Amino acid sequence: MTNCIFCKIIDGSIPSAKIYEDEYVYAFMDIMPLTKGHTLIIPKSHKENVYDLSEEEASNLFKVVPKIATVLKDTFGPVGMNLLNNNGAPAGQSVFHFHLHFIPRYDQTDGLKLTWNTKEKTYSSEMIQELAKELSDKLMSN
Repeated sequence: MTNCIFCKIIDGSIPSAKIYEDEYVYAFMDIMPLTKGHTLIIPKSHKENVYDLSEEEASNLFKVVPKIATVLKDTFGPVGMNLLNNNGAPAGQSVFHFHLHFIPRYDQTDGLKLTWNTKEKTYSSEMIQELAKELSDKLMSN
């Protein structure tokens, strides 16, 4: 992808603060970090989002996730960590090459606010069970 900023980072035409690389995966520091240690991990092959990843590509990427998370924890000592992925513009994706954010958390005032409005129960327990069965059936048939 000639216009993809992450592909250009992988091929070296745009510099990055690389922390990890293997045959399939590239990890580097975010240039506009939310917190100290904010890191991105990407597949080397251009895939727009999680839906485009093959099982093998996902496996290659996610087998590195604990290693990256652990080195961030051991190096910077965060009290927590968010792993964040946005798929599609409505979900906040701005670079259309799959990427997973590692956002070390140091306290509640570090700039990241994730909230869910759980005050109203929209889905009954029965409805949740029906949705789970629908998903499970589709997974079993694939």
